[in-house]
Amino acid sequence: MTDEIPWSHPVVVADLRKESTEFRLSPDEATRAALADFADVIAVPQLSAIFQVRPTPDGGALVEGTVEATVTQECVVSLEPFDNKVFEEVSLLFVPEGSVVAGAEPADHEIEIDPPEQLTNGALDLGVIAAEFLALGIDPYPRKPGAVFQAPEVGAQPSAFAALEQLKRGKDEEKG
Repeated sequence: MTDEIPWSHPVVVADLRKESTEFRLSPDEATRAALADFADVIAVPQLSAIFQVRPTPDGGALVEGTVEATVTQECVVSLEPFDNKVFEEVSLLFVPEGSVVAGAEPADHEIEIDPPEQLTNGALDLGVIAAEFLALGIDPYPRKPGAVFQAPEVGAQPSAFAALEQLKRGKDEEKG
């Protein structure tokens, strides 16, 4: 997985309407190929992201939406390539640079939530968000439907220690 995110779609929060603005994103073939490298998969044949972005009164923004994709991965059982679906829901709060969010530390009894993200120069990047959620949603141990692990038969192969014992015996017989 590469560190540099190969997809960018910046949005300046000050340019947004007061109500929610919808963004429908779908990268071109070259960007999907770069995203496949970024996410460490064989290919990304399909990727789309739909985001609702709403400015907040403090100069930040709320981003909500979904990232949907088809990724080609290698099955951990059969080692065959196959297409796997990714679906991730996105809900992120962005605050202006340097903002301190009151109550960011949850109490012991509250559900832990992610802290808000910081805007960079008054903007957020929907391409980066989509790429990160794509990578988060990819199955790290993909199994092709119907793939079944077949354990080797017991006794079919000697253990490593048995093989070493045979080698030792062979050397002892050569000497004697």
